[in-house]
Amino acid sequence: MKHNLKYRQFNERSILIEWPSIIDKNMLHDVLNFKNILLNNYIKLKVYVINTYNSILISYPSTIEDVYGEITHLKTIYSSVESQNSMKLKLWEVPVCYDDEFGTDLETLSITKSLSKSEIIHRHSQQIYTVFFIGFLPGFLYLGGLDKSLHFDRKFIPNLNTQKGAVGIGGNQTGIYPQNSPGGWHIIGNSPISFFNSKKENPCFAKAGDKIKFLPVSREEYHSILKQVASNSYKPKSISI
Repeated sequence: MKHNLKYRQFNERSILIEWPSIIDKNMLHDVLNFKNILLNNYIKLKVYVINTYNSILISYPSTIEDVYGEITHLKTIYSSVESQNSMKLKLWEVPVCYDDEFGTDLETLSITKSLSKSEIIHRHSQQIYTVFFIGFLPGFLYLGGLDKSLHFDRKFIPNLNTQKGAVGIGGNQTGIYPQNSPGGWHIIGNSPISFFNSKKENPCFAKAGDKIKFLPVSREEYHSILKQVASNSYKPKSISI
């Protein structure tokens, strides 16, 4: 399905392409499909292409001399390509300990939602989530697919120090903090694995379009995995989809 896209100059070296402002898996497929085609189309020019839920930012190596001509070229590419799913995607298993030691906001969520902590954990860990994009921190996975019963507005006053690995709920999304950071999401657990390593060829093991499944683990299992991560002997489990 083709969408009515908006094209505009973002700065002297960049063009922003925008889809309708909604979070949708089918739209994400269209965004990622167009992104891959652009990367292949501009392989010699070495442009930098990044995406969010519903937009693509194309950054060129030099000033765009003819913006309108370039936008016309982009429109032609989009209108002529066939929708396809040639991306190699994976379903990643992410261990999470939901113990009270880590789930610092589970009690608040339980009271507000009139759900037991065990039911919240069950509903959160039973879903299969889609990675829509990565940011605001390197390795922060914005995940769509949260059970509607767990939707919860972000905190009015953010925490100043949310711990690395914290699994949180913010609005209609869930995600994991890849490092210590201020954060306004409600924390319900912690994952012991690493989500970003600048020394690796692919610093973040997951990418936009991939799927995430949370696996509840005990505190003992959590600390065991933590030791494996520290010794570089832990590899996230995945299957191709």
